[in-house]
Amino acid sequence: MIFWKRLKSDKVAVICISVIIVVLLLGIFAPLVAPHNPIEPHINVKFANISLDYPLGTDHLGRCVLSRLLYGIQTTVVLALVTMGATLLIGTLLGVIAGYFRGWIDEVIMRFCDVLLSFPSEVMILAIVGMLGPSLTHVVIANIAAKWAWYTRMIRSSVVQYMDKNYIRFSKVLGCNASHIIRKHLLPNVVSDIIVLATLDTGWVILNISGLSFLGLGVQAPTPEWGMMLNEAKNIMTTHPAQMLAPGLAILIIVIAFNFLGDSLRDVLDPKYNQHRAVAK
Repeated sequence: MIFWKRLKSDKVAVICISVIIVVLLLGIFAPLVAPHNPIEPHINVKFANISLDYPLGTDHLGRCVLSRLLYGIQTTVVLALVTMGATLLIGTLLGVIAGYFRGWIDEVIMRFCDVLLSFPSEVMILAIVGMLGPSLTHVVIANIAAKWAWYTRMIRSSVVQYMDKNYIRFSKVLGCNASHIIRKHLLPNVVSDIIVLATLDTGWVILNISGLSFLGLGVQAPTPEWGMMLNEAKNIMTTHPAQMLAPGLAILIIVIAFNFLGDSLRDVLDPKYNQHRAVAK
């Protein structure tokens, strides 16, 4: 209850959550909301101006820009959330195992993470997609592979901090099994860190998916995706620069929303930070 009260009092968080929810709903119900088929070309109306029939105009093939933008939410934003969910699942599982059991299990997991973290994330993503080939599935795999080790290390560090707490030791003395201690005592304590990190990184994943599609390594035409829309618009940027506005602004707004929401959640979930800010005021 306290968390929700703090969150509701943060106007930035409320605005960001509202923007994200509206975008997700538009993406989920795109078949009902979109005025036209997003991949059906109509050459006779290419580069049509904004009108009631085409609220954002049409592209070089006469396809409705608004329809492509709405359907693009499914491949850009929803896919980024799925990617983050899979990354968190792997990172949380391995991080908790490494931090709780320690010993050789911890050494094996951490040394493997060290190897992966020695490569820059962007370079690893490009290498994986380059080897596997341009594909939406390969983009998801590459993003998960580039991030799970970082989450494993961060979550493992959080778990280690709580392992010396008295209530953890007391639970072990009482004979509680590992799964009970992890579920009842460890996960509730590290979940706040996980939520903040995941929210901040969702914007990063959206930029990666869009960026790879812009480079021709992600989503392939004619699938509607914001990065792909920018890729198609760049070829006519000198004659029709407005074609880049809709997907560019969409990416900007959703990434800003996730980043600001992550900052707000950090403030809400960190009482010490709130106390420090109150004293500063």
